[in-house]
Amino acid sequence: MKNPFSSRTPAFHFKAIHNTIQRALKSAGLVTRAGPMHNMTDTIRRSLASGRLPGSNKSTPARESVVDVEARVVGSGEETITPVREPVFKGAEAPETFEKRHFSNEQGARSYKLYVPQRSSNVSAAMVVMLHGCTQSADDFAAGTRMNQLAEEHGFLVVYPEQSAQANLSKCWNWFMAQDQARDAGEPAVIAGIVRDVAARHGVDMRRIFVAGLSAGAAMAVILGETYPELFAAVGAHSGLPYASAHDIPSAMAAMKGGRSGRVGLMAGEGAAASRRKAAQAVPIIVFHGDRDHTVQHDNGTEIVRQATEAHRTAVGADGLLTSTQRAIAPGGRSYSRTIHADANGQPQIECWIVHGAGHAWSGGDVGGSYTDHTGPDASAAMVRFFLALPRAGSA
Repeated sequence: MKNPFSSRTPAFHFKAIHNTIQRALKSAGLVTRAGPMHNMTDTIRRSLASGRLPGSNKSTPARESVVDVEARVVGSGEETITPVREPVFKGAEAPETFEKRHFSNEQGARSYKLYVPQRSSNVSAAMVVMLHGCTQSADDFAAGTRMNQLAEEHGFLVVYPEQSAQANLSKCWNWFMAQDQARDAGEPAVIAGIVRDVAARHGVDMRRIFVAGLSAGAAMAVILGETYPELFAAVGAHSGLPYASAHDIPSAMAAMKGGRSGRVGLMAGEGAAASRRKAAQAVPIIVFHGDRDHTVQHDNGTEIVRQATEAHRTAVGADGLLTSTQRAIAPGGRSYSRTIHADANGQPQIECWIVHGAGHAWSGGDVGGSYTDHTGPDASAAMVRFFLALPRAGSA
């Protein structure tokens, strides 16, 4: 089909197209007057009114462009893979790169983007794996979290696996499917494969690999911490869900609203077995959640912390962790409560940030990305601090 937005097309009926989109979203039960869907529809409206598709200006470098949900295109939109320099860290400085690549193994295939900072290092670098939320892309998530800027400052690599529309129409990671909640299966195996491949190519310190995500990406990050505890030294979960909180789409919707599939409506067979899975790995974790999140209720963040606390209690004994809470106001104006669960040596193992008044958005994020709240405490900086402060596994 010929592209109706081609530069050869003299004009199109803006109102008719806009109204058609509005009716389609309304029929799907999606609220477009506020929240993330409002941002998406507003972007579509502005794009149509301008008479061109967003991102059609190809003069902007791809790494400085932003994808706003599904309505903006980065650069030309082509999946071009830039030749890789290997290994990256050899002492001499080299230009930073943000490249798109592709990975496949017996469990599937996914594209991903890799940010390699300019900052050189004489030792193996750390790596942070960032899992976007539904409808997002690697470029969008990088822009909203500003994780590449932090990588440049601290010298770590950042990997952004991308969910495909073929695997999920909304590009959500399938955290709610039983086959994607287990080791050596489904999406966890593909993401772990990407991580191991990048780590091997770039001499990454295998004791300093971390994973973080937003929403569905956060739920998948929690799954990765549970299924690959030897690979990921810590987890960052923003607006996410606890491990094995759902086993299909109906139970996922219930879990997002605060229900637990293990407590109600168990189905026979594999779904019921999956809902009885229990988080057991004492992997350090930092949790962010807005207490006005109506997409993924903040009770889910509390449940993530509860699972982690129980796992650590089992690992360290009856004394468990020492807990302290402080309340403060971020420079942007939002108040927050930060609870730290530290071990006997005073090392934080679990952090929980409740951002008061915040919705379903990355706290302290850049307005250039979707699903961000720039008024909250900086979740990216807090996660990086938490990650890099952890002692290397297996070190003295």
